[in-house]
Amino acid sequence: MRYSVVSRFKGTLLGAIIGEKIAYSHRKQLQGAGTLKIPSLHWSDMAILCAESLISLGRFDAEHWRQRQQQEFTNLENSYWAILATLPVALFFHENTTKLRHNLLLATEIWQNDPLVRDGTLAVGYAIAQSLTEKLSPIDLISQTISFLGETQTNLPQKLLEVHHLLEHGAGLERVQAEFGKEEKLSNIIAMAFYCFLSTIEDFRLGVLRAIQDSYRSPAIGAITGALSGAYNSAVGIPVTWQVMLMQQRSAKDSKQLANASKMVELSDAIIAVWSGVYNIAPHLDEVIEESSVMKPRLMSLQATAAPRVIRSR
Repeated sequence: MRYSVVSRFKGTLLGAIIGEKIAYSHRKQLQGAGTLKIPSLHWSDMAILCAESLISLGRFDAEHWRQRQQQEFTNLENSYWAILATLPVALFFHENTTKLRHNLLLATEIWQNDPLVRDGTLAVGYAIAQSLTEKLSPIDLISQTISFLGETQTNLPQKLLEVHHLLEHGAGLERVQAEFGKEEKLSNIIAMAFYCFLSTIEDFRLGVLRAIQDSYRSPAIGAITGALSGAYNSAVGIPVTWQVMLMQQRSAKDSKQLANASKMVELSDAIIAVWSGVYNIAPHLDEVIEESSVMKPRLMSLQATAAPRVIRSR
C-alpha cells in the first residue's frame, strides 16, 4: 500500500479545507480584504455533523444527520458545499461502490435531490473511493466515473468527457479555462477540478495552484481539487508550509475554520476506527465526540481493529 488509509482519510478532509483556504487567500490578494466575503456558515460545519452521526450510529442515516443540522444548513449559499459536506460518507463507504452510491444518494436528498448536486456528489465521491482503494487509473477514471453516474439528464457526463479529450490532447490550463469558464455552473466547476487533479495527479501543490487561477470560482475549484488530490496523495503529499499556514489564523472567522479543520481531521481517526471494526467503541463515544474530538489514551487501549465487520460484539 502506497499510503495508509488513515493518511488518505486525513488528506481528503485537510485537502478540501486547505484548497479552499489557499483560494480565498489568493482572491483576497487580488480583491482586497474589504471586498472579500467569507460566509459565516461553512460546509465543514455540516461535514462535522455528518461524521459525528456516522461514528455514533456506525452507519449513515440521512434523517439523523438532518435532525442535527440547523435549518439554514440546507439552504446552501454555495452549491459545491453539498459535495464537500458529504465527504465523510464517501470515506466511510469507499470500499463498496454499491453502498457508496446508495448512501451518497441518500445524503443528497437533504438538498431536494438537486440533479447537479447529486451527480457532482457521486462523481467526487467515486473518484475519492478509487484513490482510497488504490484502484484509480488516471486514464480510465473519467469513463468509470461517467459509468458510476448512470443515466442522468445533467450535462456533467458531457463536461467530464470534454475533460478527458482535453487531457488526451495535452491541453493547457488557459484553453481549459476558456472551455469551462463560459458559464458559472457547478458542472464547469467540477470539470475544472477533475482537470486540475488529473493533469497534476502526483503533485497536490501544483494541482491546487492551478485550481485557484480562476479567481471568481477558485474557492469551489480549489476545495474539490484539494479533496481529490488529498485522497490520492494523502496528508503526506500536502505541503507542510500550507498546513502550518492553516494553523496560524488570526481573525475570528479564520479561528472557527481552524477549529473545524482540527476537529474534522481528528474525527477522521474515529471514522476509520468505526469503519475498520473497532471493538466496543460505543460506550466511549462521549470521549470521541467531544470538544476536542481526540481519543484519550485510555480509550486507545480499549481498541482492537480488524477488517470491516470481522470483529463482533459479544
